[in-house]
Amino acid sequence: MFGKGLAKGLGITFRHMFDKKITEFYPEDMPTLPPRTRSSLALNTPKCISCGMCSSACPNKVITLTTDKNESNKKFLTSYHMDLTRCLFCGLCTEACPTKALYTTTEFENAVYFREDMQWDMMQRYRDKVASGEIKEEVKPETKQEEAKDNG
Repeated sequence: MFGKGLAKGLGITFRHMFDKKITEFYPEDMPTLPPRTRSSLALNTPKCISCGMCSSACPNKVITLTTDKNESNKKFLTSYHMDLTRCLFCGLCTEACPTKALYTTTEFENAVYFREDMQWDMMQRYRDKVASGEIKEEVKPETKQEEAKDNG
């Protein structure tokens, strides 16, 4: 009874001892993750139409957004916050977004020391990424005339 299980376990150990080593030197060499990895969330603020579908689709109510209306009665974001301590990274919010302004990224280093640091201001994170040159800022035309002028 003990001999059969022990022999089987040691056999597996000895077989893997001579396999190719697959050690990754993580902090020095960042791993390349598959493109469909759901590690973090990002918001493209100019694409957001402030519909609130993402916050409605979230099962844990992680997303809170506030909107306001401008002179032409069009909604715009005033704040967009996420409480990632409760986020499941299920992707339901990204699927519900009609303009794909909210999307998943492959950034996986989200560890923090304090719980308060998991309260993300998504608009500020977008501004920081634009300022660092990580992404280019998209300028959204305000009216259809400006859009037609740009295209024509």
